[in-house]
Amino acid sequence: MVTAYIGLGSNLADPRAQLRRAFTALGQLPHSRLLTRSSLYRSAPMGPPDQPHYLNAVAALESGLAPLDLLAGLQAIEAAHQRVRGERWGPRTLDLDLLLYGDQTIDQATLTVPHPGLYERNFVLYPLAEIAPGLEIPGHGALGELLARCERGSLVVVEKSPSGAA
Repeated sequence: MVTAYIGLGSNLADPRAQLRRAFTALGQLPHSRLLTRSSLYRSAPMGPPDQPHYLNAVAALESGLAPLDLLAGLQAIEAAHQRVRGERWGPRTLDLDLLLYGDQTIDQATLTVPHPGLYERNFVLYPLAEIAPGLEIPGHGALGELLARCERGSLVVVEKSPSGAA
């Protein structure tokens, strides 16, 4: 079993409900258990500015799935949420990113871990720090150091996690 961290994002079709259903679906993946999840954060879109703001979160998942099998499971959850892959960084019902898979570094055609850009995105680093403050990011160093270099900007908590963090 390995601890994997999953980034979640949505800005279409009731994003709050999309993320709540996604947390449930993550916990139902084979050989996996949802350990914890961050609060929900509202963030400005990275891509085209003429789209709604996003809701983002990070979940910690204990999984016995191999990395590519976990990725396939994440993509199946996205498909169940009517995810359409269109414009890069465009609007979406649900986006699930495999951010970290234990302490492994993976560089394959279909999967890169740690997720590219993780170390500079406030909508990933702040929720990740909420649930795993002492985490080391392979190839990038301590999460706390990355967070210190990442401006919070307009990122705001819109719903605290059930554990009361944030």
